[in-house]
Amino acid sequence: MSMAVIGLIAGMGLGFAGYFGGFGAFLLVAALGAVGFVVGRVLDGDLEPGDLFRSRESREREERRGR
Repeated sequence: MSMAVIGLIAGMGLGFAGYFGGFGAFLLVAALGAVGFVVGRVLDGDLEPGDLFRSRESREREERRGR
């Protein structure tokens, strides 16, 4: 099982443990599951943390310099 899947399961489990019931719980579990998935992808090395915070323009500029 990859770290992304483990992170997703952990985030969903925390969401259920923290708050159970209603639409608010659905949103909480979805948000924590997404955070867990992203953290898992970073730990797997599939996603760089800097990629989340760089603008599209700076990425395009880097690609042009690299060519």
